[in-house]
Amino acid sequence: MYPRANTLGIIVKDNYILLEEQEGKHSKGIGSYYRPIGGTIEFGERSNETLVREFSEELGVEVVVRGYISCIENIFKIDENIGHEITQIYLVDFKDRNLYQQEYFTVSEGNKITCAKWISKEEFFSGEKVLYPNGLKELLKEVI
Repeated sequence: MYPRANTLGIIVKDNYILLEEQEGKHSKGIGSYYRPIGGTIEFGERSNETLVREFSEELGVEVVVRGYISCIENIFKIDENIGHEITQIYLVDFKDRNLYQQEYFTVSEGNKITCAKWISKEEFFSGEKVLYPNGLKELLKEVI
């Protein structure tokens, strides 16, 4: 098994970040958890190109990559399974400024449908909401 290379986009609106809400078993327990929009980098694709593709595929929107934030290496365990991700993190904006007024976004990935919504930074900085990947909360405290 090899580490998975992926990329995530941070979209900020005032004191909120757009995050996909997921439900299930995760490395900190069972229940709701949140993650920025993004996905696996395909062979021959640059990580910033992946973000543009993923936002288009999953939300049906166009984004502009504003800048690179950092890389997070996340090694985690769910039950007896170990996961390993190397994640490129970018700051992105919606091309259509009107999308910032939208409260919810339907996220489609294959047969899986979830929701992305604006979550207050304080909700995950305080630990009230679980944010993945591990290390992202600390990174965002420094940069946003």
